[in-house]
Amino acid sequence: MTTTAALDTGERTARKNDPGAAPRRRRSGRLRRIGLPYLLLLPALILVLLVHLVPMVIGIAVSFKELTQFYIRDWGTAPWTGFDNYSLAVDFNAPVGEALLKSFLTTCLFTVLSVGLCWLLGAAAAIFMQESFRGRGFLRTLFLVPYALPVYAAVITWAFMFQRDNGLINQVLYDQLGLTDSPPFWLIGDNSFIALLVVSVWKGWPFAFLIMMAGLQNIPREIYEAAALDGAGVWQQVRRITLPSLRPVNQVLVLVLFLWTFNDFNTPFVLFGEAAPESANLISLHIYQSSFQTWNFGTGSAMSVLLLLFLLVVTGAYLMLTSRGRRATDA
Repeated sequence: MTTTAALDTGERTARKNDPGAAPRRRRSGRLRRIGLPYLLLLPALILVLLVHLVPMVIGIAVSFKELTQFYIRDWGTAPWTGFDNYSLAVDFNAPVGEALLKSFLTTCLFTVLSVGLCWLLGAAAAIFMQESFRGRGFLRTLFLVPYALPVYAAVITWAFMFQRDNGLINQVLYDQLGLTDSPPFWLIGDNSFIALLVVSVWKGWPFAFLIMMAGLQNIPREIYEAAALDGAGVWQQVRRITLPSLRPVNQVLVLVLFLWTFNDFNTPFVLFGEAAPESANLISLHIYQSSFQTWNFGTGSAMSVLLLLFLLVVTGAYLMLTSRGRRATDA
């Protein structure tokens, strides 16, 4: 025991006399602290790589090939076409390019209306729910029901409600209120765009309500009380206090709603099936039809890549503008 104690004392003395021991221990501890978050994120990074990046790389490779039904069994043997698929997709004088442009413009109009209405309804509900009243908790829960329902179940329910002969919408508009001369068609023709917009707003605005309601919790009530003492009305408080305070939240919210709505495939596919009416033929469904109905996966992949580039450009420009506006406001 005396020998062991002497050895331990000697080792401690040697470590004390070694000037590089403490820095080495600090560096190793710092490396462990830095490496731990990356180690914890590694499973998620691997999952993202397998689920998103690998299919995206394969899709880009397919966009340069003439992949049709004749090469499905062994798509690697499909002929290399270069940028021919992209040229065909952006040739707006040809039927393929003209149909793509029409679906793109329809999607732009649909996205602007859907995002704007979702934001407007969400903001109005969130501001209204800031006041304390009886039943506020029940209404908050009720407002979140469309967001909590599975997308397929909700859209199928709306599809039944939009039926011409026995749907609830025509039952109310035509039979009960008499607002139309005859029961309108909602799932075919020009009215299909309105039906798609209604379903999109119905299932999207609770998300805007939830995000803005959380953002409003960070605004001190004393600011509103001081503004009320100064004679500011409700609209002045919203315009001068609420909206400027929610600007960072709204910047992220609008971007997320834009990406979700522009890429929405489930809603039109479940509502209309594989063949959507021309007035509601969103670009996501159009790319699906170009790929899986005509069996021209090369052209469909080229359209998907063009859509990805468009969304990246819009997102980058939006982030640059919002960051520049934020710096100008801070200055």
